[in-house]
Amino acid sequence: MNEISVEIDKGDNINVVVNNEIDDKNNDTEKPHNGKPITMTEISPKGEYLVTYSVEDKSVVGWNVLDKGQLKLDNCDTIELKDDVYKICVSDDKIFACIYDKYKLKIIDMENSNKEIESNLCAYSDIYYDCTFNLKSEFIFHNDIFNRHGIRQQMIWIYSTKVKNNQWMCKGIYEIPDDFKLISISKYDSKFYLFSNKNIYEWDILTEKIIKIFNNEKKECEIVKSFEPAKTTKIRQLYDVETIETIESEHFKKAHEEAVVSAEEAKTAEENRLWRTTRFFKKCFIKDKKKEPDLDSRSIKKDIKISSNNKFICLKVKNKIIIYSIELNVPMFSFDINDGIVLKFKVYYYYKLFMLNYYFSLDVIQPHNFMNIPDLYLLMFTLLLPNVSQDGLLNNETWNSIIKHCWKKCLGHIKKSQKELQAENLLLFDKHIFGILDGYIWKIELDTLKMNFSYKDFNELSDVNNNIAENLKLNNDNDIPNENRCSATKDFNKAEIYHSKYLNIHLFDPNLDIIQEIFKDDDEALLKPQYSMKSPTDSMESMGSMEWNVSSDKGLLKLRVNKIDDKFTYFKRVDKFNVQNFNGLLKLKQQNDNNIFILTVNGFYIYHFNERNESISLNYFYHMDLFNEDKRKQRLQTFREKLSSKSTLPLPNYDSFKLSEEWVYYVKTNKESLLKYGVELLSFAVKEHRLELIDDIYKNCMIYFKEDLSNNKMFLNIITSTMPLLNEYYPEYILEYSLKTNMIIDSFFYTIKHQSNYLHLYSFQYQIVNLTQSILWVKYITSYVKLFKHNPFWYNILISIQYLIIPFTLPILPFFFVIFHIMFKYHFIHDFIDTLLPTKNYVFTADMKDIFTTFYFYIVDKYDEFISTILPTTTTPTITFMISYIKFVNYPKEYNWFFELIRPKSSLFVEIISRDIYKTWNGEALINFKWNTFGKYYYIIIWGSFMALLGCFTAAATIPQQYINENVQEQLLIVSIILGFIHLSFEIRQFIYNPIKWIYDFWNLFDIIAYILPIFTSIYWLKTDDRNVHLLSFSCLFLDIKFRLFFRVFESFGVYFAIIISVAKQIISFLVVLFIIIISFAHAFYILLSPKEIDFSFDKRIINNDPNNPWNIAPTYSKVLDDGTIDSNPFIIQPPNENTNMFIDYGTALFAMYKFLTGDSSALSNWPYLNNPSLVILIVLFSLLIVVYLMNLFIGLLNIAIDEDNDRVSYLVQKAKILAEIELFYLLPHQRRKETWFPEVIYYYADVDKAREEVKKLIRNGQWDTDEFPELRQDLLKKLNIQDYECDQQLLKEIRKKQERNQESLEQIQKKQEDDQKSLEQIRADQKLLEEIRDILSKQLDTKQ
Repeated sequence: MNEISVEIDKGDNINVVVNNEIDDKNNDTEKPHNGKPITMTEISPKGEYLVTYSVEDKSVVGWNVLDKGQLKLDNCDTIELKDDVYKICVSDDKIFACIYDKYKLKIIDMENSNKEIESNLCAYSDIYYDCTFNLKSEFIFHNDIFNRHGIRQQMIWIYSTKVKNNQWMCKGIYEIPDDFKLISISKYDSKFYLFSNKNIYEWDILTEKIIKIFNNEKKECEIVKSFEPAKTTKIRQLYDVETIETIESEHFKKAHEEAVVSAEEAKTAEENRLWRTTRFFKKCFIKDKKKEPDLDSRSIKKDIKISSNNKFICLKVKNKIIIYSIELNVPMFSFDINDGIVLKFKVYYYYKLFMLNYYFSLDVIQPHNFMNIPDLYLLMFTLLLPNVSQDGLLNNETWNSIIKHCWKKCLGHIKKSQKELQAENLLLFDKHIFGILDGYIWKIELDTLKMNFSYKDFNELSDVNNNIAENLKLNNDNDIPNENRCSATKDFNKAEIYHSKYLNIHLFDPNLDIIQEIFKDDDEALLKPQYSMKSPTDSMESMGSMEWNVSSDKGLLKLRVNKIDDKFTYFKRVDKFNVQNFNGLLKLKQQNDNNIFILTVNGFYIYHFNERNESISLNYFYHMDLFNEDKRKQRLQTFREKLSSKSTLPLPNYDSFKLSEEWVYYVKTNKESLLKYGVELLSFAVKEHRLELIDDIYKNCMIYFKEDLSNNKMFLNIITSTMPLLNEYYPEYILEYSLKTNMIIDSFFYTIKHQSNYLHLYSFQYQIVNLTQSILWVKYITSYVKLFKHNPFWYNILISIQYLIIPFTLPILPFFFVIFHIMFKYHFIHDFIDTLLPTKNYVFTADMKDIFTTFYFYIVDKYDEFISTILPTTTTPTITFMISYIKFVNYPKEYNWFFELIRPKSSLFVEIISRDIYKTWNGEALINFKWNTFGKYYYIIIWGSFMALLGCFTAAATIPQQYINENVQEQLLIVSIILGFIHLSFEIRQFIYNPIKWIYDFWNLFDIIAYILPIFTSIYWLKTDDRNVHLLSFSCLFLDIKFRLFFRVFESFGVYFAIIISVAKQIISFLVVLFIIIISFAHAFYILLSPKEIDFSFDKRIINNDPNNPWNIAPTYSKVLDDGTIDSNPFIIQPPNENTNMFIDYGTALFAMYKFLTGDSSALSNWPYLNNPSLVILIVLFSLLIVVYLMNLFIGLLNIAIDEDNDRVSYLVQKAKILAEIELFYLLPHQRRKETWFPEVIYYYADVDKAREEVKKLIRNGQWDTDEFPELRQDLLKKLNIQDYECDQQLLKEIRKKQERNQESLEQIQKKQEDDQKSLEQIRADQKLLEEIRDILSKQLDTKQ
């Protein structure tokens, strides 16, 4: 045969070169697989080797992929297989693996004479379902094993093949949950794709992050509803749909309620027209409620195909294609390959003068939009080409035209003997396509081939407008009302698409190469601003024949675009920017898909011209102040660094939104742009106090989330990411968000499962179990298996020895069971058995090979059986909810390890600890998740280390000297110093992190004193050998208080600790006022009662006339004479001291006032009250004002504050602060990035009975809002069996309306009274004025007379 090589020139033309000299040689050789057709094709991860398999010949052949055109067979021998093969894979080292004959695994070294490698990689099972090699030369396979209870468990094993002696080493073991099915294993990265309950998940083995990338519950087309729940059912039955959206016509509602379903039954012409219009509407847009058959678990891999790169994940679920953006974490668009590409639509209703007019707006994702993205079209071909004929894809007209167009560019010129390259079994790797031609493999290079589609080319391929109109064609023209036929069909043919709704291609393909050319250092054009510029014409052919004219003048940017061959038809746009000077265009760069890149002195812009709706839109704006020539180069360099640091355009800065209202409007209304730039825009709106913009962004986020609850969760992250700002400026939004998203789920239906009783508000996440810790255990069990197979005699001897050892372990049996329990809980050992047909009744045998482990599980199972007979296990129904705080606990991925130890970056959970978040179950479940995942373990460690400090210091300070050795005492003090410094270091880190917040937290005072005092006291004791009892007493006091503070994490204690702090914070101002008043009285008493002379002595008696002299007021004892009189000279005088007159010093005077406040007035009892009226007045004032009035007021304030904070919210807030402290200062930086500890989405279980009570409580408190998630709320009420809700809700609405009307009436009456009062005052003023005028006139008359 001829050798055919393929060359692709710069013009995308494929030239075929036929070499006739080799034809004779090829005719002498046999064809691969003995001429049988090739069934399977597989390439190695790095594309260095390729193998094919023929099911008819049952043979495997290797190919050398380094050649071009027709590939040559490798020198390796052909592998002959006897059984049918279900899966093949090959490594770059030419190691072939396949699954054959009822899920058996065979591994062959093709470079070593097809030597079979021992495939007993798993010691527990020989059933294999999937296998592959990856880029790291690792072999990954998926199989089933059984645990000791006979329960089947799915496993993923990872083995490294780069080892000596060809003994592969296990690197990872993972357990897939029971309700998950493995779809595929990516050999190019560390991704696994799983399927569960109509959801498709991606799991990253490196980060252990699992994300839901698609949910297939929702229909493609839906209509929004504003009907009451009771009326929705009729409309569903009438139109056979599941969801209905905004219909703004009372007459339209009434017609639906009356169920007008036929023209004959219509009583009026208006109803007749309404019936025909709604029938047209149903035919056009509402699909029949025919549920597609669920994906069978046995055919998941056939029905679901996945391809991915670092930007996108493309899924093909049967005939449906879904494009998932990794950056935005949402499915961006989806379509059915048999239906054309209509993403979504909205229908708007207007009802005026009894006329129903319908205006339709379609969002059409043009195929050439994503075919122009290189990273995307390769993934599309990966999904579509290998099964292009099997799936019947070429039978679809739209995709047929696209595939044919690409096929013509790639392979259209390759022919030999009028035989074209087969479409079946095509394989795409990197930028090469491998296809089959005449039994041989052909390699086509796509390096120089660019799939550039223009609008013109796409119209030539397939007229989408006609397809849409064809899909909307009715059986009878009469189905369309005459008055609406024009507004319907013409609008569809025109495909009117608003610029804010079409796909923003720059979010996915930012064309950084083209943009970076604009910012070249050596470009002199950047130094010469111009007032107007025109797009370059050197490559106008590749630019769709469009010409751009741009000019700037006084804050205006003017754009004009027209076709080169049509100078009279043009489209223009003028944008106004809030800048004083906007005179200067620096550079223009036009892209071939109607995009223009503009660099001005005001910043960088990207505009897009949409030929379908003939509009120009602003797609990107980044403000840079380049007006100053001296700073221009530096700022351009900064932007250039941002471009090179990431694969996407930099996020818009603050000034970008401030200067352009059009840019704000575009981001707010465009779905993809809002998802990417929404956090920056909402932050801007909050800082600028633009309440209307905040409301719009908030409502749009909720609307997008309601459109697709499962796939659009990331829109909620826009709200949660700005909660710190909202909490500072507008906290009411946080409360509103918390209440409206309480008890929701990212699905259209709630699920109820029977769980254990303790699972109420138990948080969880969908996660694969990492069993890699048990690799040593696997090796241990594998050695037993090998010993059992190769040396049964020695195996039996070893088992016998273990049996003999077991009785000697009885003294240490508790310790033995504790060790095994910890090892089993944390997956260092497991209970897998190697039999394929285990029984459910576990028997004490050597199925697990190790007798000690078998003995442990045997005792555990018997104990569980005994407990279950005494206390039967009961389950309660639980319902699953989702915590609506998306990405609330995540930390920034980029960090510096050193700076993280000093000043760590925080998460939203740490930044905002608001009561409004923890008023709902979402906040409590979030706390429970963190506490159960890592919080309680670290808290025990912290508590234990503090107990060590407390025990060492207390023992050294308290135990008498005769009972403790001096050396032991010194060692205890040294340990106390070390432990104290360890704890003190964490307090210092907290102070450095946020000094103001640290000082504001009352508990930190106890912490710092409890650590510093023992350290200082211990050092002082060791250095001076002086046992200072004062320091010891206070040190022990604060250590004991700190010990009791650890109990605040428990709810029964924590509520009271929370009350203590919260009440203290509320009354601190009152205490300050009280203290100031006490200081004032102390000052007054000090002036009144202090001695006149300050040079007196307590050792020498001084007699004077000063009544405040301590010697004059000191107690005296006189002698009683014989005649009964008392001697005037004192017989005994008690020497005075500092307490005799406490007003000698101002400090003791202040303490005397404190004693008087507590009821001890002894400090004022040394003076006679009769002769001191000033003293009496001060005492009366103090007692009335402070003791009676202010102290009773203080007690009342305490009661009010206690009532406000005596709830679980205060306790949860306190516990959240403890967890935040553990996260920031006790976890290591890489631990704060663990996806299992800090997931993006968290779910939790709730007891159904408690959920019912909670919903009823919310209804009674008026916090149950059904307007936000009406269908979801209705499903929850149905699941909870709350039947009277609608009546109660209607009654509440009527009561509220009546209260509002009464309030309005009251306000009107009050306003009227105010007006009457003003009128009365005006009349009085007028009367007064008249009287004054009368007086003046009378005086003038008197004067004249």
